[in-house]
Amino acid sequence: MDYKRIKNKVIVRLDPGEEIVESLKQICTKLDINLGIVTGIGATNDARIGLYDLNSREYHSQDMLGDHEIAQLSGNITTMDDEVYLHLHVNLCNAEHKSFGGHLNSAVVSATFEAVIEVIDGKVERKLNKKIGLNLLDI
Repeated sequence: MDYKRIKNKVIVRLDPGEEIVESLKQICTKLDINLGIVTGIGATNDARIGLYDLNSREYHSQDMLGDHEIAQLSGNITTMDDEVYLHLHVNLCNAEHKSFGGHLNSAVVSATFEAVIEVIDGKVERKLNKKIGLNLLDI
């Protein structure tokens, strides 16, 4: 994992074998980033994506094994209980150029992953919305 902060942006490169969600959390914690936007591209061969079912109030997740391009990762950085909280979505494309997307639970880098974190001055916490069953922005 390598990263470089330039003013309110952090340029990130993750290497093969590194887990994306955990690595981004580590960077945000080290740099004291409490609010921001993250975008990224790269490749994975082991990812887990999910979809929230409002009726059952459960995430239904699927493992995406094999080579996939990360055509787009986007999300936001907030906090919950004063801990970094990432809400990330991803679009993965396979060798047939079929696309799969959803909430990113985890992904291991196969070749490289490049991201830009845009730091926003401030802090927004999340709070559990009991009616929906999700941790929503508390603004």
